[in-house]
Amino acid sequence: MTSTNGDGHRPGRRRGYSAWSLLRHGLGREEWPRAWYERELRGSYDAVIIGGGVHGLATAYYLARDHGVRDVAVLDRAYIGSGGSGRNTAILRSNYLTPEGVRFYDRSVKLYEHLAADLNFNVMFSQRGHLTLAHNDASLRTMHWRTEVNKLQGVDSEVIGPDRISELVPYLDTSGEARYPILGALYHPPGGIVRHDAVVWGYARGADAHGVHIHQQTEVTGIDVERGRVTGVQTNRGRIATPVVLNATAGWAGLVSDMAGVSLPIQTSPLQAAVTEPVRPFLDTVVVSGTLHVYVSQTDRGELVFGASVDPFASYSMRGSLEFAEGIAGHVLELMPALHRIRLLRQWAGLCDMTPDYSPIMGPTPVEGFYVDVGWGTYGFKAGPVSGEAMAACLAHGKPPEIISAFGLDRFGDGRLVGEKGAAAVGH
Repeated sequence: MTSTNGDGHRPGRRRGYSAWSLLRHGLGREEWPRAWYERELRGSYDAVIIGGGVHGLATAYYLARDHGVRDVAVLDRAYIGSGGSGRNTAILRSNYLTPEGVRFYDRSVKLYEHLAADLNFNVMFSQRGHLTLAHNDASLRTMHWRTEVNKLQGVDSEVIGPDRISELVPYLDTSGEARYPILGALYHPPGGIVRHDAVVWGYARGADAHGVHIHQQTEVTGIDVERGRVTGVQTNRGRIATPVVLNATAGWAGLVSDMAGVSLPIQTSPLQAAVTEPVRPFLDTVVVSGTLHVYVSQTDRGELVFGASVDPFASYSMRGSLEFAEGIAGHVLELMPALHRIRLLRQWAGLCDMTPDYSPIMGPTPVEGFYVDVGWGTYGFKAGPVSGEAMAACLAHGKPPEIISAFGLDRFGDGRLVGEKGAAAVGH
């Protein structure tokens, strides 16, 4: 793969703004420069990335920055961040269950810690800690198991009791009279939340500055394969010739891969979330209950963000339901009864591609030049930076790096599953 950008666009980081220039733009009539530019869709690229979410944009950014491959097009059928990247609850953590998963997500958290400086763009990452509650002996045993796996991988996690939990989150009902008594929790200090839109915009800005072309409103309608290898993609704006295609979509991952003749073991289900009116900040820690299928965090603006597990049926619907709103409200009040007067503002849904072992599918496929970064279920946003870094190396060198070698498509045929259900099914 070559490293030309093809349009005379000078790669490199955009200059930041001084306090005076920010004030001048804010109070004056000067137009803000565009963070990324609309460019003419060319007839060929060295690589085409399908999906303008955090995974696709991060891959393009690291491909250009770290490997000098700048003749890249990122295609999105709507606008960047319009899919799962803009519909998630933006919780970050690395306290997974398998050694492969812990190492992978820990790398992502470390990248997030320096992402604002790297992109010269404030992504508003707040490492406020992450609590996974245990309401019975079986859950508590799983928390101890995860703690030991985390510690062996150098990840900060520990099991704490109700007294410490009450210190961290005073509004939790840790009494013995609760319907679902809290016996303990897995406490993960590096976990936290981030502004998902800012991450998408930061990667788009960085990729564009390095010469990557970002094409919105560009839907892929077909993938051309000749003699077992990719030769191009068909879009609603014409054909693009390319020897490398990455499927980095969510919700439509199976449909896109089918265009290249690659079948994926994926089931798509809706995932709903909701947000309340803003209130005085009181919840510093992310709280998750797998037993109640609920998680809650508070944004910097004061809204409480609620979520649950995926809907119990396969669907492409992204409409909210009254059943979800009633269920999530009841479960939140069982954990924190004092919230009964807070009003729900809105709810939404996104699409989740679930694999049989609750781990992603990353790397090459039987079709030469066709790669996948899919199957992220409910946990894809937290993996954006490490996935982009790893998939960029995979595209540049033609083989997956060690950190994602366990997540290949061939594991399903070989029986080498990476079972993450105990840490990924509801544990956002």
